[in-house]
Amino acid sequence: MKKTISNILNVFMPILLAFLIGAIIMIAIGENPIEVYGILIEKSLLDQKGLLKTIHTASPLILTALAIAISFKANIFNMGVEGQMLLGGFFAGVIGFTFEGLNPVIHITLSIIVGVTVGILFALIPAILKAKFKVNELVVTLMLNYAALEFVRFLAEGPFRDHSSGYVSTPMISESSMFKRLFESEITLFTIIVLIVFVIMYFVFKKTKLGYEIEAIGKNRDFSEATGMNVGKKIIIIFIISGALSGLAGAGHMMSDQMRFTMSFSGNPGLGWDGMLISLLGMHSPLGIIVAAVFYSALITGSESIAVFTSVPREIILIIQSLIILFLSIKMISKNAKAVAILEKITNKILRKDNKGVKK
Repeated sequence: MKKTISNILNVFMPILLAFLIGAIIMIAIGENPIEVYGILIEKSLLDQKGLLKTIHTASPLILTALAIAISFKANIFNMGVEGQMLLGGFFAGVIGFTFEGLNPVIHITLSIIVGVTVGILFALIPAILKAKFKVNELVVTLMLNYAALEFVRFLAEGPFRDHSSGYVSTPMISESSMFKRLFESEITLFTIIVLIVFVIMYFVFKKTKLGYEIEAIGKNRDFSEATGMNVGKKIIIIFIISGALSGLAGAGHMMSDQMRFTMSFSGNPGLGWDGMLISLLGMHSPLGIIVAAVFYSALITGSESIAVFTSVPREIILIIQSLIILFLSIKMISKNAKAVAILEKITNKILRKDNKGVKK
């Protein structure tokens, strides 16, 4: 019980401190923070349309957070979720606009399979390097993110560019590959798929031998090997699952929200980076991730209403997000130097800073 209470406090304290500082900023510009936060909550969680939009926004974030959680639980740092998601979304889009006249079930299924497969293949690069050659996965996956970004930029600006759009983008995917809206809202079948995947991952984490092995590797890799566990094989399996979840997130985001690939496809700082923060807030637990993803998405949805109904700019949400990361990093600094490096990367992405010269 004491450990549970401590974990809850460790999560909520950074959030409360971030909101407190955000309130101070609002007071400084002449706004009532209670009213501003009230609008944020009302428009994102208490209003039916806003709630459904929040759930829609949370859908790909749940997947990227689960992709992070399964690797972090094993004390393996797959920092390449953003790149795996980008590639999965891009090539799902290629399938979407290349084929026309297909049965929607076949077209959607094919697009998802391609997105997931691409995510897995890209994740296998650091997996094999880590499992077979002991190469540091943190560095490899970080660098591969930039390789993935430049690769899709080249394809979007060159072979697959839609010149009629007036900006850098691929063609719109065919209607047969789009997830249809449900309940006259932004919710689509993709959200249902995400919930099914969540249930499966919850079962994997809590009820399977693999879930136990992942936790054992995370606590003591050497002991796990000494007991006869093939840790190298498990590392590859973990990366495959993580890559599949990332690729599915990208494919679903393409087919339910973006409908074409642009250089702002993943948003700022990116679905992969957001997934890391959500996984950390959820303590790498499936149930915690659901709650953290809805909370984070509510911030995004509510920020639009804040800008409309008050004089507070929507960028206040970026400040709050960055402060949460800052306080999380302070909490973890004495526990895990690698985790601090990860949080630093996420913060730099959110603040759009160049990481060169930044001292840990």
